[in-house]
Amino acid sequence: MTASGVKPFRFGVNLILPDSREAWVAKCRRVEEIGYDVLTVADHLGMAPPFPGLVLAGEVTERVRLGTFVLNVGFHRPAVLAREVTGTDQFVGGRMELGLGAGYVKAEFEAAGLDFPRAGQRVDHLEHTIKELKRLYADPEHQPAPVRPGGPPLMIGGRGDRVLTLAAEHADIIAFTGTAKVPDGSGLVPAAPDGISERVSFVSERLGDRTAEFNLLAHFVIVTDDRQRAMAQLHEQVRGALTLDELAAAPTALIGTPEEIAEQLVAHRERFGISYFTVLEPNSEAFAPVVELLHGR
Repeated sequence: MTASGVKPFRFGVNLILPDSREAWVAKCRRVEEIGYDVLTVADHLGMAPPFPGLVLAGEVTERVRLGTFVLNVGFHRPAVLAREVTGTDQFVGGRMELGLGAGYVKAEFEAAGLDFPRAGQRVDHLEHTIKELKRLYADPEHQPAPVRPGGPPLMIGGRGDRVLTLAAEHADIIAFTGTAKVPDGSGLVPAAPDGISERVSFVSERLGDRTAEFNLLAHFVIVTDDRQRAMAQLHEQVRGALTLDELAAAPTALIGTPEEIAEQLVAHRERFGISYFTVLEPNSEAFAPVVELLHGR
């Protein structure tokens, strides 16, 4: 915590592009070199496998935390997942952070030969997985043993009431969904800031005496000397889903010079309590000067 009680910034990169071993090693080292705090791996078919990717990342880095953003629990059964998590955390020297979600891409379930359950059933499995992981971590006979009591820090990501209630009850890190579908149903746009504020309030009311770090994946990062022009272009692309004022205040649309984006992030932390921001791999280099500006704040 900072002197004012605000959590200090953390910045992560979510690696989404599969690569050769040599290229993977190079980009993992680069994430650490340019100042990021966390390196995460997604869990989608066609992308790098999460656990081997993290183990290799751990072998070639020293400082960054290493996480999943986020595992689709529909692909995993708790006992096997507990083995993968604790074993990976052992191999990366206790630097792992485990991100879990209920899964949402029907085509991926089908491609994996799995039924696509109703939303409520997917959340049921997420809840079951969380509780089973905690039980297995606490079992003194479980091998590989957790590096720390209770296992690695837990992130839960989502937008619905049940998922966010689970997050408020169990998660160390809560990842809010910062996008919405465009009115015609195709593509994504930044979520309206009032909607994110409502979700943050929903979680905060349910945390009780617990504390958690709030995360957001910034899908729309445009580093430019002409913020107004870039805003106008993005506003055209989102097809009226947001007003210009809403777009300017959206915490997943980070647009401007590094200094302007740094100011936006400070304002977002003040309004939403979000201190941990993740960017997608293609934006990591352009966003790095922002990370440098806010280091230690």
